[in-house]
Amino acid sequence: MLAQKIKDQSLYLTPTPAGAYFSVSGTEESPARQFLQKLLAQKEGLQLSAEDLLEHMPVDSEEDALTMLTHMQKLGWVQGLETPLNAPEGQLEAILPDILSQLSVSGKALLADEQGFYISSSGFPHETAEELSGLSASLATLHERYQGVLKNNLGEGSSAWGLVDAAGNSQVGFWPLFIGDYRFALVIGGQPQMNRPALILLVCCLLYTSDAADEHRDVG
Repeated sequence: MLAQKIKDQSLYLTPTPAGAYFSVSGTEESPARQFLQKLLAQKEGLQLSAEDLLEHMPVDSEEDALTMLTHMQKLGWVQGLETPLNAPEGQLEAILPDILSQLSVSGKALLADEQGFYISSSGFPHETAEELSGLSASLATLHERYQGVLKNNLGEGSSAWGLVDAAGNSQVGFWPLFIGDYRFALVIGGQPQMNRPALILLVCCLLYTSDAADEHRDVG
């Protein structure tokens, strides 16, 4: 367990792909979501030490920090790496296509903004990417309209949508990603591969971009 290695500062605490997705899959605030986003926003990995945990976790004692760390590890949201996993540097337009291609077996994926315009795409023709991006915005509006029924009546907390075949296999999936005040849509064609480091890198890139946009807005 990571909590047992807290004195061994040779490991870097990093969200797993599942933890990265949880951190941006909704807008409801929670201590775990807050901490995971802080980890993802680090330009360098967070060394596994009691001091670093207390600095970044919304808790008051080392005991509470270790309890929270153990809980998140049991959920599969955090991992200890020997080397830090850092987001690639450069313009989003140059970085995202390679990251997106790794999230689908077919290599087809795109990232759209909340207005329904695609930011980056891999594997989709330009016209298809435009139409799928517009569809992602329409689905977000549809989900907001019926979220009371989906969440309260059916108990479905997810806001992802998908087109499936007769066997239930995904043909096209739409996953909203909430980064600060921004909502993005990850659209994947074919079988998704979201349990990969590429998802961690995607969330890192979006968090960096959001922070930079907020700083620019505050200066302006």
